[in-house]
Amino acid sequence: MKNIDLPRLGIIGTVGVPAKYGGFETLVHHLVLNLNKEFDITVYNSKKAYKIEERVKEWNGAKMVYMPFRANGFQSIFYDLFSMFHALKRTDFILVLGVSAGLFFPLIKLFSKKRIVINIDGLEWRRPKWNWFAKTFLLLSEMVACRFADEIITDNRILKEYVKIRYNRISSLIEYGADHTNPQEVGVQNRLNYTFLNKKYAFKVSRIEPENNIEMILQAFSEYVDLDLVLVGNWGDSNYGKKIKKAYQQFENLHLLDPIYEIRALDVLRSNAYIYVHGHSAGGTNPSLVEAMYLQIPILSFDAIFNRVTTNNQAIYFSDIKGLQYILKNLDNYPLLAVAKKLKEIADQQYTWSIISSRYAKVIDENYSPPIKIPEQVPIAHLEQVRVHAI
Repeated sequence: MKNIDLPRLGIIGTVGVPAKYGGFETLVHHLVLNLNKEFDITVYNSKKAYKIEERVKEWNGAKMVYMPFRANGFQSIFYDLFSMFHALKRTDFILVLGVSAGLFFPLIKLFSKKRIVINIDGLEWRRPKWNWFAKTFLLLSEMVACRFADEIITDNRILKEYVKIRYNRISSLIEYGADHTNPQEVGVQNRLNYTFLNKKYAFKVSRIEPENNIEMILQAFSEYVDLDLVLVGNWGDSNYGKKIKKAYQQFENLHLLDPIYEIRALDVLRSNAYIYVHGHSAGGTNPSLVEAMYLQIPILSFDAIFNRVTTNNQAIYFSDIKGLQYILKNLDNYPLLAVAKKLKEIADQQYTWSIISSRYAKVIDENYSPPIKIPEQVPIAHLEQVRVHAI
């Protein structure tokens, strides 16, 4: 049974746990596993993402609340807003992941003095996938959130500098863990299911979005047929993904796989890859990047400042199709094993869930003020002492 004196923590803004897909979901998954003895945790989940039989009341010691909205897209605004109001009477402290409902922080503050901490994720309003209205809304939400949140968490040093310069706020730098991934041996059935496992191949797992340079990477590999590329992603979730898959699925060296939610099944494919290709150009510290680092895979990364900070300038970088193709044609001239070893060392030092969870716990403890307990009946002798001292 939970200790009733534990600080009550509400976590808002993700699809939910157990994690199925996504960096924030994986983060919350491991916060629950690592901090369920220190906090009385309530996680807000999207009812749309979990079947009836999956909607449990408790998961690894954390209470589960299911809201009737999607956690992504336009509905995420209402999802976060209603979750926050629900949490006001049931938690002492609110951790919000993402800025979707940041615009409503002043409204929340009118009803409660409870502390709100926000992880702003990446610069969501800069992503090419959004139209002008969505970008404007997200920017306004970020501005208001950074003004009214009691504490801001950033997951990359560049984002920390951005918040300091733009909003004159000092944020807490907390990245992501990666030690939930593990190298896996290739079994006979795996080789039958995925014939590319019998040779060298490049690997990438990603949301299929323009800012992840999906088309650039596919075009580069479609013209360089000496190495297969395996790309796992949510192709069917957008017109962009459907269009790209249709255009490139004809190439024999390109294997465009649907999402793989089972972590060990995914680890079989990525941990046995010859190289990992990371195309993200937006956001902060990308979970898929630190996972590849932890698995000790040589990484070819798009040359974005966020990626350079995450990898401490130890990966191999490209900025366009020609640059990526040049690297592919000259892979034998790169110290791939040394690159992988160095990236693994960085991941071991910075990107483990014990480290990440302890940093979140520190932020919560520093911002949490336990309610003052007033005795129902003050002893008469104590009142007499107060009267004497007052005289």
